Amino acid sequence: MALKRTPLYPMHVKYKGKIIDFGGWELPVQYEGMGIIKEHQMVREKAGLFDVSHMGEITIKGPKAEDFIQKLVTNNIKTISESQIMYSPMCYPDGGVVDDLLIYKYSTIDYLLVVNASNADKDFAWIKENVIDGIEIANVSDQFAQLAIQGPMAQEILQKIADVDLSTIKFFWFNPTVKIAGAECIVSRTGYTGEDGFEIYLKPDKAINVWEAILTAGGDNISPIGLGARDSLRFEAKLPLYGQEIDKDITPLEAKLGFFVKLDNDDFIGKSVLVKQKEDGLARVQVEFELVGKGIPRPHYEVQKDGVNIGVVTTGMQAPFLKKNIGLALIKKEYANPEEEIDIIIRNKPVKAVVSKGIFYKKNTKKK
Repeated sequence: MALKRTPLYPMHVKYKGKIIDFGGWELPVQYEGMGIIKEHQMVREKAGLFDVSHMGEITIKGPKAEDFIQKLVTNNIKTISESQIMYSPMCYPDGGVVDDLLIYKYSTIDYLLVVNASNADKDFAWIKENVIDGIEIANVSDQFAQLAIQGPMAQEILQKIADVDLSTIKFFWFNPTVKIAGAECIVSRTGYTGEDGFEIYLKPDKAINVWEAILTAGGDNISPIGLGARDSLRFEAKLPLYGQEIDKDITPLEAKLGFFVKLDNDDFIGKSVLVKQKEDGLARVQVEFELVGKGIPRPHYEVQKDGVNIGVVTTGMQAPFLKKNIGLALIKKEYANPEEEIDIIIRNKPVKAVVSKGIFYKKNTKKK
């Protein structure tokens, strides 16, 4: 089966991206002359430009759209206003996660869901399976290209080619009628890096011109950024990744996403299991840890206590900005205590680590 390409593929070739197969898409893991660490630091210190056109978009419309989406997701979408965005897990009946997604509200009868690239077809099938009368759903992923500009200089750079005051777009809100370099765009103040920034949705045939206009506007203060730094940035900011922190057999409560699970909502898919899990107590839970010994913790590495398996690393690496070997792990609840010593099995050898709290990156983290 042939790999898919985004409308920005010619830009990845032009800027000498190292192309890999990412879930069936040809996308750059990094760009020549930069590399993952430099790209990571560029976003933390200045700004970076990402092609995220492989993400999926699904529209849900109709007089019962709000009630239908409320049945699908764990968060309470009835609390958001028009032009506001909400993050939410979407669960199976057993409490496992179908996907985590962004819900863009145009009105109570008109929503846009932005879903993970590898899950777009699966998500659409799941929504279709649960659809009710009077609801129109459509997978409109092919109708959009998506760019993300992220970093402390993102607004300053994008403002040069935008026709609206970008400071009027607040965090997790969007404006559906912004022109960027003359192209009509949906612009949201969202992202996946832990930095300020914007995500831009536009027609595929306009994507290259906007990409080039943003890089020109930013000059030396912006660079194209590949998937490698996208992953390290999201991880360092402790943002979950489907297939690692959350999955079909990991509930949002286990993944420490309880803030986005409103158990006092009317019934939603998976609610009864999550209510029981909350009442009975979790058997396992996500923890932050910092490696004390030498080595790099990687996803799926075993976690032990006194030689006994207690869980698994979901993501781990040397955080490029923090310069620490840190990770997230899903372990038995009785060991999820601050300062608890655990072992990460690296190359068949136990390496000491300590369960910690508050060790991940936040925008106000002191600059080094």
